[in-house]
Amino acid sequence: MKRSKLFTKTLSTLIVLSLVAYVSCKKETKENSNKTTPTSVEEKSPFFKLSLAQWSLHKKIRSGEMSPLDFAQKASEMGFKGIEYVSQLYREELKKDPDPKVAMDLMLKTLKEKSKIYKMQNVLIMVDGEGYLATLNDTERAETVENHKKWVDAAKYLGCHSIRVNAHGEGTAEEVADAAVKGLSELCDYAAIQGINVLVENHGGYTSNGQWLADVMKRVGKSNCGTLPDFGNFCQTVGYGSINDENCKDTYDIYKGVSELMPFAKAVSAKSYDFDEHGNQPKIDYLKMLEIVKEAGYKGYIGVEYEGNNLEEEEGIMATKELLLKIAKKL
Repeated sequence: MKRSKLFTKTLSTLIVLSLVAYVSCKKETKENSNKTTPTSVEEKSPFFKLSLAQWSLHKKIRSGEMSPLDFAQKASEMGFKGIEYVSQLYREELKKDPDPKVAMDLMLKTLKEKSKIYKMQNVLIMVDGEGYLATLNDTERAETVENHKKWVDAAKYLGCHSIRVNAHGEGTAEEVADAAVKGLSELCDYAAIQGINVLVENHGGYTSNGQWLADVMKRVGKSNCGTLPDFGNFCQTVGYGSINDENCKDTYDIYKGVSELMPFAKAVSAKSYDFDEHGNQPKIDYLKMLEIVKEAGYKGYIGVEYEGNNLEEEEGIMATKELLLKIAKKL
C-alpha cells in the first residue's frame, strides 16, 4: 500500500514537471518568434518612398489616350503612394474656360478630389513654360516670378511640398548664377508664405553642372530653396540635359553631380532609359546612385521617371520601380 502511494506521488510530480517544461518551451518559442518578426519586416522596407513622375506618361497623355486628370488613378493602379505633376501636360485643361483662373480652379479641384479618392500623396508640381528664373533681363525675370506664383498657390492647395522650376538663362556662368540667385530668392520669399519649397532640377545648361547649381543654392541660402537631383540630366550641351541624347557632347559626371546636389535635395528623380536583358540601366549604375542618396540621409520620395523607347510607358515605369526596389534590398 505504501509503495502504491509513493508511485502515485512520483507519477504526479513527473506530470507536473512535464507540463511546466512544455509551457516554458512554448513561451520561449513565441518570444523568439516575436523578436524576429520586426527585423524581417524592416529588411524588406526601402529607405525611401516611391512616387510617379507624370512625365513618364507624357506620350499617352499627349496622344489623348489618357487624360491628365486620371493621373492619380493610374498611379494607384501601378502601386505608387505619391505623384509628381507636370504643368505643361495640363495646357489643354487650362483652356477649358475663357478665364484662366476659373480653368485653374476647376482643374485643381478635380485633381485634389481624385488624389483623395485614390489615397495618393501629392508630392510636387514640375513647372515648365513659365519663363526662366535666371534670365539676365530684369523685366523678364520679374514676369517669370509672377508666372510661377499661381503654381505655388496650386501646390499649396493640392498639399504638395514643392514646385520644381527651371533656372536657365543666357550669359556667362557667373552672370546666369547672379540672375538665378535673384530670381530664386524673390520666388522663394513668396513661396515661404505659402509653406512651399522651390526646387531646381539639373535640367540642362549650367544647371547640369552640379558644382554650379550647388553654389547657387548656397548663395540663395533659404530653407525653402532646394534641389531635385535627376539621375540622368547631366548633359550640359543639349536641351534639358538628357545624357541619352545622341547629340550630347559634354556630360558632367552623373555620380559627382548627384553627390553635390543631395545636401540640398527635397526630392529625387530616378531617371531611366532603355533597359538591358538583366533589367538594369546601362547608362546609370542604380546601386551607386542609391548609395549616394542613402548616404546623404535622404528618406523622402524618389520619383520614377521613365524616358526609354524599348518598353511601353507603363512597362518602363514598372521596370524602373522594380529596379529601385531590387537595389534597395541590397542597401
